[in-house]
Amino acid sequence: MTTHITGTRKDWLAARLELLKAEKELTHRSDAVARQRQELPWVKVDKNYSFETDGGSASLKDLFKGRSQLLVYHFMFGPDYKAGCPSCSAIADGFNGIATHLANHDVMLWAVSRAQLAKLQAFKQRMGWTFPWASSFASDFNPDFSVWFSEQQQRDGGIEYNYRREPALQQLIADNKPAISSRETPDGPTQGAAMSGTDVATYTRERPGMSAFVLEDGIIYHAYSAYARGLDDLWGMYKWLDRAPKGRNEKGVWWRHHDQYDKH
Repeated sequence: MTTHITGTRKDWLAARLELLKAEKELTHRSDAVARQRQELPWVKVDKNYSFETDGGSASLKDLFKGRSQLLVYHFMFGPDYKAGCPSCSAIADGFNGIATHLANHDVMLWAVSRAQLAKLQAFKQRMGWTFPWASSFASDFNPDFSVWFSEQQQRDGGIEYNYRREPALQQLIADNKPAISSRETPDGPTQGAAMSGTDVATYTRERPGMSAFVLEDGIIYHAYSAYARGLDDLWGMYKWLDRAPKGRNEKGVWWRHHDQYDKH
């Protein structure tokens, strides 16, 4: 027998109408935050970044593909990974259809990672993805946008991620805290590293994020970046789980690369 509260259809409708008020308030608040996000000052991008793409070498301006706006998902896939980060992969599973719609609304969506292009292409084929994915292997793009850090930064407590400074990795380990301190799942970095085919230190020098750029009068501006829990709305599966009867109902890391689930 269920332990969850039960009731009549009349009871359900009364509770649902109360919930509707809260949902509308949340929607209005979300709209206000979106306007605040769009009102951030733009910062001119002066550095010339170089990427490797399926179409050859490209600049940041080339990634716009004739559009005025560019959204970049900073996908955790370092040169020493054997596979893409499973969390980033779960987010990217929703990109194929979205990228098509955005491209027809003056917005280009790209994933960018530090792994060499051939490794990205092989994993992309394995996953059945079609969205554009560029390698920033020979570029300062990732460190400049706070999604890759050096061994020394990691060792000395010099990582500033999600607009805050983190303790050194060894201190986090000594305090029994996750290697990516902004994540709520304690076993996330350990399992993510294992599924990516690397060690925790190497895995956590890469970080997830997204950045928005705009092109006006031939000048590129950086408009916005988000990291850690700021990426929650990009997890399509969680938006569905939040509407499922038992919610997220999770204990630790439960997701996998989509071809690694048991077949049912």
